[in-house]
Amino acid sequence: MSKLMIISRRKRKENKEINIYLNNPLQQVSTMKYLGIVIDNKFKFSEHISYAAERSSKLIHSLSKSAKLTWGLRHEALQDYIQRAILRLLLYFAPVWAEAMRFEYIRVKYVRVQRLMNIKIVQVFRTTSSEALCILAGRTPIIIRTEEAVNHYFLRKGKGALAQSIDLEVERKNWPHPADVVAFIEVKEYDKPTQIYVG
Repeated sequence: MSKLMIISRRKRKENKEINIYLNNPLQQVSTMKYLGIVIDNKFKFSEHISYAAERSSKLIHSLSKSAKLTWGLRHEALQDYIQRAILRLLLYFAPVWAEAMRFEYIRVKYVRVQRLMNIKIVQVFRTTSSEALCILAGRTPIIIRTEEAVNHYFLRKGKGALAQSIDLEVERKNWPHPADVVAFIEVKEYDKPTQIYVG
């Protein structure tokens, strides 16, 4: 079924109702889904981010119900599925809507979804902070992952800088111990050298 959407960022009030006929009058809408992206009539993409966050939350709840202690998915399988499938759903076509992430009220929608993911993976109390959950789960915050997805896209297209620092997710068991990478600073202004441990 054909639909009509007028795209404009003008703030002034004007008559935005127009009649276009294709045998019958076309239905005029304010949002439209195209190739999996929810496009609104002002290109703000807040509707798409809300749609992806809501869909991801429902999937996480459905998957967590199938992972029980004595039956269903194993915790490792649940963790792998959540990290791969849900993250791809959240970051789908990120270069198109990433600019909308500069607003805090939009960023918080994705932060809540990642918080829910991390709670299911790490299995901790809900009072744990979002930053601590990312550390315990060994995952990069979703806002940084969005920026990385955009950088990867521009690198593939040859439009980004050739040298960029991109984090690589590593399992917690492979993290370097702080004592192995500590820097020693010797201060020789006194009679006896003093060692300062920076950790």
